[in-house]
Amino acid sequence: MSTEKRKHPANLYLESTPNPLTMRYVCDRLLIEEGRLLEFRTPQEPVNVSPLAERIFNLPFVTGVFISSNFITVTRNNSVDWDLVGMELRDYILEYLRTDGRVVYEDAPAQALADANERASTHAEAKGPDDEKIIRVLEEYIRPAVEGDGGHIAFKSYEEGIVTVSLRGSCSGCPSSMITLKQGIENMLKHEVPGVREVVAEAL
Repeated sequence: MSTEKRKHPANLYLESTPNPLTMRYVCDRLLIEEGRLLEFRTPQEPVNVSPLAERIFNLPFVTGVFISSNFITVTRNNSVDWDLVGMELRDYILEYLRTDGRVVYEDAPAQALADANERASTHAEAKGPDDEKIIRVLEEYIRPAVEGDGGHIAFKSYEEGIVTVSLRGSCSGCPSSMITLKQGIENMLKHEVPGVREVVAEAL
């Protein structure tokens, strides 16, 4: 895979998310190609895969990095508040993008990239027309809103009326995401796909 060098971005701004432990940093251009997702949950996972994520993990309060298209969602621990480090982290990321700029190493191992993408979770393969309908609803109506909050949702399975989805980025561990899952996503899928009884989140 070729290195994505994005030097001198015109803008990088931060947005709060429904998850108090995550912040979303949005660039004015693509950081990685559309459709690719990368999630790193420990400082070791991005080593030799993503120099951008490696750099972010150099900060002691960072516990997770999620990269999708033009934004980065960063998860922190409880040692600091975003009021203290949010803007500093923005400047830190912006400086990197303006100098080195690499998001993925050119020679990143294919398996490591696949693992990072799998952690971020793409949709499981549809096994029938109901699965296809569920994926369509998630893609058309739900995913854009979830991504706007710095998260990602993916279909994992549909069995005996129960839809299992994967929640990543700001949605992972977010208290309000469970309310959204039940009140918003579940109701929509019940309306669009007869037979759906419940929507649950995949255990991490």
